[in-house]
Amino acid sequence: MKFFLFFTCALITYSCNVLSQIPKLPKVTDNILINKPLTNELTNDEVISGLKEALSVGIKNSVNLTSATDGFLKNSEIKLPFPPDAIKVKEKAMALGLSGQVEKFETTLNRAAEEATKEAIPIFVDAIKNMSVQDGFAILKGGNGAATTFLKNRTSAILDSTFAPIVKNATSKVKLTEYWNPLITKYNALTLGEKLNPDLDAYIRQKAIDGLFIMVAKEEDKIRLDPAARVTDILIKVFGSLK
Repeated sequence: MKFFLFFTCALITYSCNVLSQIPKLPKVTDNILINKPLTNELTNDEVISGLKEALSVGIKNSVNLTSATDGFLKNSEIKLPFPPDAIKVKEKAMALGLSGQVEKFETTLNRAAEEATKEAIPIFVDAIKNMSVQDGFAILKGGNGAATTFLKNRTSAILDSTFAPIVKNATSKVKLTEYWNPLITKYNALTLGEKLNPDLDAYIRQKAIDGLFIMVAKEEDKIRLDPAARVTDILIKVFGSLK
């Protein structure tokens, strides 16, 4: 009996020693497992830095996509169609067997838009630099597209004025009028009513700006929704705090 009691006590003592050597596992709520800070740990500076970083990534990706050859032309979401104001010209041209001229004209419209968007990044960067703390928190909590809306409100007028000479040069570079003039001349010669000749440069500027913001919004939403798109530590911290 004494031997049995001695053996039992020795076994218990050994078990306790072994268990004491096992490291304590962290709780699920510890940051080591969560791998991101809680929302209330974010500082104002971190929020602003995160939003600026998100916009910087978004505009860089968007401009790279839209300014490339076929960036507009082969993207059904943003492709410039025949100007709605001149749709009668297209219909008449197609009826006269000028579908090739119509296609070439639509291609050159998109080439001009692709050329114009190359100059958008400096304008966006200036707007991002002036983001306030209030802007930052409103954007962070504003949901999908909030950062894009902020950028659009701040830059649309500047983009239009900046794009004006660029589009003018671009339409000359891609020889837009060589494809447009025969179409409009033929139409106006055969039509007894009001003569048409829409402002193509204004049309290209507006569609280029619209298309650019469509792509910026897609990039922003990607960062908000897809952790894999958060390519820097500050993006992980700020957007990872959102539920």
